[in-house]
Amino acid sequence: MQKTSIMRQGETGRGIGYVHVYTGNGKGKTTAALGLALRASGAGKRVLVAQFLKGRASSEHTALKQLKNIAVQQFGGASFIVKKPSAVDCRCARKGLKTIERAIGSGTYDLVILDEAAVAVYFGLFSEVRLLEIIKNRPAYVEIVVTGRKASKRLIGAADLVTEMKEVKHYFHAGVGSRKGIED
Repeated sequence: MQKTSIMRQGETGRGIGYVHVYTGNGKGKTTAALGLALRASGAGKRVLVAQFLKGRASSEHTALKQLKNIAVQQFGGASFIVKKPSAVDCRCARKGLKTIERAIGSGTYDLVILDEAAVAVYFGLFSEVRLLEIIKNRPAYVEIVVTGRKASKRLIGAADLVTEMKEVKHYFHAGVGSRKGIED
């Protein structure tokens, strides 16, 4: 079993950052991560929300723009990947991974959310090994959250906290589409 960040020493005054994975087929992974971003922001922490597979604004962006210590960057196309990612999807995701690696190492952020990064790995948009290296090599105080369906066993093994959202019932199956302010 891979050692996790629990074994690392935190830097003076900044504490130890842990790795969270929010996965599963149920609704609420991004919502939980954004709730943590809101909590961290309220405590004066600096937050980066890096969204993979998402390239268009949604309602949470309106609220997050009002908080000076939360930055949002998107690394995805305008449409959702259904079967096979396009060259644009791959290019956006790989550029995003390089950008967040620099951001994590910059000392600017206390919490970095890698929204849909588990799905990006699943679709092969970037290497799982590369993502795990970035997580492992982060400054000790940086808290990382990885969201997305289909989190791999290796990613789950590298995490300190794993939450699986399980779908029990969803109104999508009754034909209810994405609603502004709720899903979008």
